[in-house]
Amino acid sequence: PGCISIRVMGSLRFEKGIKCRSGDGQNLFTKDVTVIEGEVATISCQVNKSDDSVIQLLNPNRQTIYFRDFRPLKDSRFQLLNFSSSELKVSLTNVSISDEGRYFCQLYTDPPQESYTTITVLVPPRNLMIDIQKDTAVEGEEIEVNCTAMASKPATTIRWFKGNKELKDSSEVQEIELIYSVVSILLIRVRMTGAGVPVVAQWEWPQITGNLESKEYLHHQNKPQVHIQMTYPLQGLTREGDALELTCEAIGKPQPVMVTWVRVDDEMPQHAVLSGPNLFINNLNKTDNGTYRCEASNIVGKAHSDYMLYVYDTTATTEPAVHGLTQLPNSAEELDSEDLSDSRAGEEGSIRAVDHAVIGGVVAVVVFAMLCLLIILGRYFARHKGTYFTHEAKGADDAADADTAIINAEGGQNNSEEKKEYFI
Repeated sequence: PGCISIRVMGSLRFEKGIKCRSGDGQNLFTKDVTVIEGEVATISCQVNKSDDSVIQLLNPNRQTIYFRDFRPLKDSRFQLLNFSSSELKVSLTNVSISDEGRYFCQLYTDPPQESYTTITVLVPPRNLMIDIQKDTAVEGEEIEVNCTAMASKPATTIRWFKGNKELKDSSEVQEIELIYSVVSILLIRVRMTGAGVPVVAQWEWPQITGNLESKEYLHHQNKPQVHIQMTYPLQGLTREGDALELTCEAIGKPQPVMVTWVRVDDEMPQHAVLSGPNLFINNLNKTDNGTYRCEASNIVGKAHSDYMLYVYDTTATTEPAVHGLTQLPNSAEELDSEDLSDSRAGEEGSIRAVDHAVIGGVVAVVVFAMLCLLIILGRYFARHKGTYFTHEAKGADDAADADTAIINAEGGQNNSEEKKEYFI
């Protein structure tokens, strides 16, 4: 009664002063204290226009901490900093969360005056750590990364970054007696383009200047990438009698440990020499034509690349427009056979065009011959038209005139109804 309360709020730190006015004009006031756990809190009971009245400080349980300059409470963490008729100042070292609450200042006047100060204890986050679901992930795989901030007050804010880009996460907050634990869950897909860029977890807590952060690098693996390089001949034109040298280059993570050469749908020529990633064929001939494949594998998967060899005559001088390399950076299962390119696509295209022309010519000749045959048969039948006799003409061959012929016709007029004429 008779006290005026003044409270000033400012960001996360705040002060609170309480002034009590008595009839003789004396005032007792205090200020609230915010302190980080483990640090020192200072409690001050100040008197304006003191008349040497007794000042007393009590804890939240109403136990006397200091009566004037005497400490009845056996807690050595409380130490007297200043005592006078106008102030009682006490320090509390190694503050813990159990010290939080209201502390009372009492001034023994008539009537007595009382004011209180509130100690707020902030608890910084502990056990800041990042946990990755898998130490090593395959390219394209989605993995879970967890970040934990345990036992803080207030709750810690966790943010994720990869390079300059902030990533979206989901957070779970648990509260036990005003102590907060935060778990942030991030789902991230492993990409080759992000190799070497760490994932950064950043903890934000009000009373910490700057931000705490931790970095983790995602260790990724990927299938091999295979590339065939023609080392010889330099001009790229493979003629009979020449030599051919191919080099297979395979990279991956982990690095492929085995690189092999095979001939697709056929055996390797007996005069072919294999030396690690190199394939050497001396004295080329037409029987060497075919597809030569370089295969590479690691623990993630397999991949291959094809070279289609076409051996030209010794007189060939024109370099083909299309080389015989088919690159397959992914696994063989993902290969579409229609994507394979022939090592001599232009030449084989010409050969196919010639074949089609020959077939078309043969068909044209056959059609022309059949038309001619039909014309000849038509003319033959037109020239050999036959004459025929009906039954009415029988017996009239020796008649002198037409009338006699009719009379002498076989059967006469009496059988005219039975006579029939057929035309075939």
